[in-house]
Amino acid sequence: MSVLQRNNVTVSGSGRRTIVFAHGFGCDQQAWKNVIPAFSTEYRTVAFDHVGAGQSDLSAFDPEKYGRLHGYKRDILEVLDALDLSDVIFAGHSVAGMMGMLAAIEQPDRFASLIMVCPSPCYVDEPGYKGGFSRQDLDELLEVIDSNFLGWARDGSRAIMGNPDRPELGSDLGESFCRTDPSIAAHFARVTFLSDHRSDLPKCETRTLVLQTMSDMVAPEEVGQYVAARMPNAQLLSWRLPAIVRT
Repeated sequence: MSVLQRNNVTVSGSGRRTIVFAHGFGCDQQAWKNVIPAFSTEYRTVAFDHVGAGQSDLSAFDPEKYGRLHGYKRDILEVLDALDLSDVIFAGHSVAGMMGMLAAIEQPDRFASLIMVCPSPCYVDEPGYKGGFSRQDLDELLEVIDSNFLGWARDGSRAIMGNPDRPELGSDLGESFCRTDPSIAAHFARVTFLSDHRSDLPKCETRTLVLQTMSDMVAPEEVGQYVAARMPNAQLLSWRLPAIVRT
């Protein structure tokens, strides 16, 4: 099976420049379905599913390869190579922001810029660092995901999404969770929430925009500030609807 089939790569739009959209934990490329059309007249757009998510090839899932974010980073670089892409704009949501950063560190010529949407290099609170979870809370969350992923996905999707005035967004997220194989989702959750890439932030010199909502229940505002402050060429754009605050 080809790389493009493995990751269910979708190419659309037109234009000289390319935006690559990468989804976070529990999602698939459908997370971008309301975003991509806004860019498709001026950009070539690429979306894909991480192995184990959406319509990716589940037989390609290797727990050892995907035991670290570097396995997903390798897939991103292989997709770019298969499409003969360089100088792309990479938009990554949540943990996919870190995947894109790792890819840009390894092959900087592939990337013109990064857009990180609510990224987090580390989810665990430590002295002097607010990641969003105590280790005990995180262990309890992972235990719930291990034992009852579909129940957690059904009950938690609306809270994670927020936007109570648009309940269809929470429903879409819940459906996305439920399209994911529970055992692979539990594995991906551990890889995501137990990762720590704080030391990699200064290594990425690619121009980066950090988009941080002030009400994200997974990555608090302080994390976006931390990421932007430690990347050499990053700008933070944070917002609380309807206001937008530039930092």
